[in-house]
Order: sequence, then structure tokens, then C-alpha cells
Amino acid sequence: MQLNHKIFGEGPPLVILHGLFGNLDNWQTLARKWAEHYTVILVDLRNHGRSPHAEEMTYPLMAEDVAAFLETQGIDTCHVLGHSMGGKVAMQAALSYPTLVTKLIVVDMAPRRYGRGHDDVFAALHALDPASLSDRREADERMAPHMEDAGVRMFLLKNLTRDDDTGFRWRMNLEVLHRDYENLIDSVGTLGQQYNGPALIVRGGESGYVHDDDWPAIEQRFPAAKLVTVAEAGHWVHAERPGELERLVRDFLG
Repeated sequence: MQLNHKIFGEGPPLVILHGLFGNLDNWQTLARKWAEHYTVILVDLRNHGRSPHAEEMTYPLMAEDVAAFLETQGIDTCHVLGHSMGGKVAMQAALSYPTLVTKLIVVDMAPRRYGRGHDDVFAALHALDPASLSDRREADERMAPHMEDAGVRMFLLKNLTRDDDTGFRWRMNLEVLHRDYENLIDSVGTLGQQYNGPALIVRGGESGYVHDDDWPAIEQRFPAAKLVTVAEAGHWVHAERPGELERLVRDFLG
């Protein structure tokens, strides 16, 4: 699994992992900020972006992908930041390969199992036949009856790519993401697994992803974790309050 990636800057390595339906481009603006002090490595996880498609999606497999990627890059230890699904991958990587992770940053995600929350998104995506589209405007118009939020539509449509011969197609592996969705809302870590290194959990003050009663499970797996709440931010902390997140991460990494 040769993960697609981009590298910015020089210094201690900082690996950033995106969320479900996302790709490394979602984090380029902040990556360039942190690249003033770190070698920032943006990664497309399996079945996302320009990384290879695979027939299975689980957190142990994605964490293994990251560990193998770091080995190919000659990186023995690094800081790891993950958002949403990428946050769970980061947590799993820290639990499974603790010596690889110097410091862990998780943005708006707990290690618990979540309820289904993307059925409407899958319905909107399946409503499109990419090969029949003439342009992106048509894609947005077709998706609108199934997905009212224009911002979410714009985010999802970043997964469309055009081939000269066949027209548009989904860059992500939509079939496997939908089929293995239960794995993606599952908890991470096994009984007794711990990461004892420094960990920062950042949650959006207006997001419902990390509750106060999630803290015992977080502390059980990450005894050195600390929690910071970013006011007036929802789940997309990096898009809604990028300046505050940039400062929090910079201060935490020291």
C-alpha cells in the first residue's frame, strides 16, 4: 500500500491524516503554516484521494498502512495528527505502534463506537452517476435534492475527477467505504492497549463528537491526554477556526 502524500518544510516530522470522504488537500493551508518548523507530511489514507483502492477498511489496517509508510520514508518516530476518521487512525497507530508516535493530536474524535451518521451522504453520492456528468455544476445540481448543505456538497464533490476517455469518476472507493462503514464507526484499541506519550484532544465547542462522558475511555487508553475545547467551532475545527488550531498544535508540539 503505497500511500499518496505531499511533504512541506523541514524539521521534526508531523504526519496529518484526513477524515472520511476527505483527502490530503483538506489540510494544505495549515500544513504550510506548521512547515515553518516541521516536516509536514500529508497522507491520503487507503480508498481516499490518490492512494490505492483496497478491498477492506479497518482501523488496524489503516494504522498498519501508516506504519509501513513511515518505514518507507525512513521515519522512526514522528508527531501524528488526525481529524475525525483520521483521528481514529492516529489513535490506533499510537496504540499499536507506540514507539512510532512522539506526540499524538486528535481533532474532534473519541475512540468509542459512533452511531450511523452518514447515510444521507451515501444516498447523495449514490444518486450521482459520475460517468454521465458533463461538468461539476451538473453534479452539484443533481446532488442538491439529496444534500441541502452546499458546503458539504462542495466538500464531497472534491472527490470527483475527470478522465479524458471516460469522463468523471469517483477518486475515492465509494463501494468499499459504504460496505465497510460499520468498521469506520467502530471503536479503536483493544482491552489493555495504552499510549503513554503526550496526547492532545481538540474538540469543537459546537460539535457533538466528543462528550464529557467520553473522557474516561480516552484517559484509559491515553493516560497523558489533555482536552482542549475550541469555542464557536463545529466538527470541522481546522476549517472553522484554523488560526486557533494552528496555535494549539504549535504550542503542544513545543
